[in-house]
Amino acid sequence: MAIIISGKELSLQKKEIMKQKVSTFEEKYGRLPKLSVILVGDNPASVSYVTGKGKACAEIGILNETIKLPESTTQEELLNVIEKLNKNVLVDGILVQLPLPKHIDSNSVINAIKPEKDVDGFHPQNVAALYLKQKGILPCTPRGIIQVLDSKNLPIQGKKAVVVGRSNIVGLPVAKMLLDRNATVVIAHSKTYNLPEVCREADILIAAVGRARMITADMVKDGAVVIDVGVNRDPETGKLCGDVDFENVKEKASYITKVPGGIGPMTISCLMENTIECYLEHVGGNK
Repeated sequence: MAIIISGKELSLQKKEIMKQKVSTFEEKYGRLPKLSVILVGDNPASVSYVTGKGKACAEIGILNETIKLPESTTQEELLNVIEKLNKNVLVDGILVQLPLPKHIDSNSVINAIKPEKDVDGFHPQNVAALYLKQKGILPCTPRGIIQVLDSKNLPIQGKKAVVVGRSNIVGLPVAKMLLDRNATVVIAHSKTYNLPEVCREADILIAAVGRARMITADMVKDGAVVIDVGVNRDPETGKLCGDVDFENVKEKASYITKVPGGIGPMTISCLMENTIECYLEHVGGNK
């Protein structure tokens, strides 16, 4: 029976540390950190995510503004909003909630954010920094995954890690971060030949493919560490579930995360950390 790693509990601990740290900033640097979030349209999931980010800012003491734009907003109008935030010296972090309406090109929008204010870590300059082992802003979910492993002192060096999923947001960056920690990494996906056999070789199995309960117990080695990044609707119950068949896989794994309450809270926690780090760069607190 696996030990369940609670990302919710870990994120609460981290937020308390950040809160204490931020409480000293106004006296030290003359102002508080500020995160600006842009929401285009009223996608219910996006509204929920943005609300969660605002709540986390309030808990820690980070200033937060949510700029709500209608679905009909043009790409040019959105880029103009970003440019104003880029020029605003009191804004430390800029986040554009994805997905965007189909008539707006996400890459153009991400590229428009100043790299030093890109708290999502999606700008090409920050992506390049990760791959070149240079200083940059790390993407939030992969950063949270590594922190979850570290929270239980789970060894990464020398272990075989299988990442199921190859997105730019999770799969590819977390594979690189695991590689940088000296794991032997395999990136698998829905088209991988004999995927169950590949997964069974994993000491650390990270599911980030976006398919409800795709990773079943027969795909998991006894004693493996299983990290579930997926957020899906269970086709049978309509409830939130992950990419892992949790109830059955927990019987074989040594450690496992659950959906909800696993990596999701850690993603928001890491967003807060990124915002604070951007702020400290801007005010000279990291020198």
